[in-house]
Amino acid sequence: MKEFISYFETLDQHPVQRLAILVGGLLLFWILEGGIPLFKLSYKKSKSKHAGVNFIFTIIHLLIHTFLAILIVLLSDWCLKNEFGLVYWFDAGVWGTIIISFLALDFFGGWLVHITEHKVPVLWRFHVIHHSDTNVDVTTGLRHHPGESLLRGIFFFLGIMVSGAPMYAVMIFQTILVISTAFTHANIKLPAMPDRIISWILVSPNMHKVHHHWKQPYTDRNYGAILSVWDRLLGTFAKLDPKEIKYGIDQYYPQDKDEDVMMLMRNPFMKQEKINNTTGKA
Repeated sequence: MKEFISYFETLDQHPVQRLAILVGGLLLFWILEGGIPLFKLSYKKSKSKHAGVNFIFTIIHLLIHTFLAILIVLLSDWCLKNEFGLVYWFDAGVWGTIIISFLALDFFGGWLVHITEHKVPVLWRFHVIHHSDTNVDVTTGLRHHPGESLLRGIFFFLGIMVSGAPMYAVMIFQTILVISTAFTHANIKLPAMPDRIISWILVSPNMHKVHHHWKQPYTDRNYGAILSVWDRLLGTFAKLDPKEIKYGIDQYYPQDKDEDVMMLMRNPFMKQEKINNTTGKA
């Protein structure tokens, strides 16, 4: 157990290893997509071109996260020094610390920030870039506008403050989050029963695909990142037969421009009338 904790306690100091986990997860599910696809996706040019667009956002997200990681370390160390947060107030022990930290980080950095992005119009303008992808696959997972990446960092800080999460707990959560994000967005087909069983505890691929359906109310359901418990407890859980799912968004963004990087970057700062003119909407 000491070796396990020690590994994750210093993982933030080994960016190559963390990158290897990210790339390894992407490659694994990229391969699985080819073998057991959920949908036959209609890429505008090719799967590689689509991936290239999303990887631009991924690289920017990782650069921003590199800066945020410095603040995460400082905040986690401050909580440790001042014994601030639930794990210290309850003297949680190692396993208790991991569980409390995981729950807090998943709630604040996963569910709460996500529903906030959907409910606050100015924040939705940034998040819609993620939803505008009409071909959801493993590369969609980190397709976030830089503005959204910063917002998610702020909510992650809140999770650390509430829980007092030490660095080993933060790194355990982030490692699982990277794999979970690739898993839930990957265009893979699981048998209905295993997917349903998974969704009682974790966000399953089919459960998250419902969130990417192009029409309400499904776009405003299934906000969870790793755990499905928040959606089930807070009334935002929904099911939809995968055969009925259509990706994209029915407003706010021209679907034929979902691979236009410059427009995706500018979109949150454009007036709604100009966006409607681009989409051809009245």
